[in-house]
Amino acid sequence: MQADPKATWLTILFGVLWGVGGLTFGLSMRYLGVALGQSIALGTCSALGAILGPVLTGHAGDLTSAVIIGVVVTLAGIAIIGVAGAMKSAALPEEEKKKAVKDFNFGKGLFVAVLAGLMSACFNIGLNFGQHLFVEGTKPIFQSLPATMLVTLGGFLTNACYCLYQNGKNKTWGDYRQKALWGNNLVFCCIAGLLWYSQFFGLSLGKGFLTDYPVLITFSWCILMSLNVVFSNVWGILLKEWKGVSRNTVAVLVAGILVLIISTFLPQLI
Repeated sequence: MQADPKATWLTILFGVLWGVGGLTFGLSMRYLGVALGQSIALGTCSALGAILGPVLTGHAGDLTSAVIIGVVVTLAGIAIIGVAGAMKSAALPEEEKKKAVKDFNFGKGLFVAVLAGLMSACFNIGLNFGQHLFVEGTKPIFQSLPATMLVTLGGFLTNACYCLYQNGKNKTWGDYRQKALWGNNLVFCCIAGLLWYSQFFGLSLGKGFLTDYPVLITFSWCILMSLNVVFSNVWGILLKEWKGVSRNTVAVLVAGILVLIISTFLPQLI
């Protein structure tokens, strides 16, 4: 591995900050609801991750007009899906609305959602700082995996510290002695971790196939965020979460999904 202690520690540091984004992401849902909270948080994460990565690592020249246009189109797609979510929420009875977002607070929610988006964007910033941390001769499709490991290590440290803090605050240290809880919890935690990590593993491998397309490499973070939103909403449709909404709401949702799909390859066409 190329010796660069500064890049190594910066990669881990931004992983720690990414961990903060993960912790605050849920709060944005609590205060704004899923549609608005996710749209603001993921929109901020997508845009800032794609832009700040090259800027902070001294590669601002990689932000061509094609990349900027792609970022804008991605934000537009996420915003459109957010509108569909708001339309769905507006159609709910008042009692259901209160159940869905009983702690609604726009000011607090906006701050938390932007903070969550900014901190979550640190994952891609960390990858940019660690992009040269690989063993000489490594195949291109595997070269960003060491940086991915270091960023996720930083995120683990943040979450571990928070969990230990909550154990102390709520006096729940004794839960670790309940052997009956270990089985299912350990299995499902491992599955969740594997699935969650797989998206970043796929991002790293995908970059290796895009070495001849520097625009798409720079834009790859936005592609990941776009596909996150697309597939989560497709699953929502399959699981009938949108059952009973108006045709206009479905049309807006589909339009947003199509815009996001187009955004994944638009920069290369410009």
